[in-house]
Amino acid sequence: MDTTNDAAHVLVVDDEGAIRYSVSKTLQRIGYQVDEASSGEEALDMITKREYEVILTDIRMPGLTGVDLLKRIKDIAPDGIVILMTGYASLGTAVESLRLGAHDYLIKPSSSQDIRQSVARGVERARNLKRRRALLDAIRSNVFELTRADVDAISAVYDDDNEPLPAAEPPRYESMAPVEPMNANMTLGPLTIYPGRYQISVGDQPIDLTPTEFDLLLYLAAHRGRVVSCHELVREVRGYAVDEAEAREVIRPHVSNLRRKLKQTGKDADLIVNVRGIGYRLSETGQ
Repeated sequence: MDTTNDAAHVLVVDDEGAIRYSVSKTLQRIGYQVDEASSGEEALDMITKREYEVILTDIRMPGLTGVDLLKRIKDIAPDGIVILMTGYASLGTAVESLRLGAHDYLIKPSSSQDIRQSVARGVERARNLKRRRALLDAIRSNVFELTRADVDAISAVYDDDNEPLPAAEPPRYESMAPVEPMNANMTLGPLTIYPGRYQISVGDQPIDLTPTEFDLLLYLAAHRGRVVSCHELVREVRGYAVDEAEAREVIRPHVSNLRRKLKQTGKDADLIVNVRGIGYRLSETGQ
């Protein structure tokens, strides 16, 4: 699917027709292709028939609420980009929404600028996630680990419209040291990561993670031995760029949830180490 701005598909879900119309027109004016749904049930039916880069949904709706819809979307497509809108804001609802995997949380009435910026970040993240999945699949099919330079080289075969450009020759890997395949299990102290299955375990106890939590842990594991800044984690895991202060606010809840789940196994070791003022690193020994 072409995901340039003028072709990105967005679904607006709200039981109030006037709000649906206003939000849809705001996005259509800058080139998005917008569909509308008047209920969560209608939205689910539409999602099964076509792919949307971003879904904007009201929270308070009769029948299937926006939070219920978010949960259903994450079951169908874990990488789905969902933005929640509400006129009844509360800190608890915002935290719960982000914990469940919402991309953003807008307070109604939202300005046109806020809506455009949130959707633009969502579309960018959807593109990055799609590219990352494709790259991860490519890595899993090889027995070499790509360096940052190799990733940049692969990205260079795409033009500004994300259309593949003709490649002169395949990349050469003579200078790269062979490593185990990326679909092999990664064992770090008591922690085992199963990249091919999107699962982890501590000792012999499996742990369920959200896609963001898994990607966060996998990224830290792939860069073990160094401290990773919050800015880098947001850029590489969440798929968009923010300043360091905002990055800390975005990453902290995911790290907190991840730590809590790891500690529920009964292990005292803190596998994710907070380096104050810099970021996080993964401890291979739990120290």
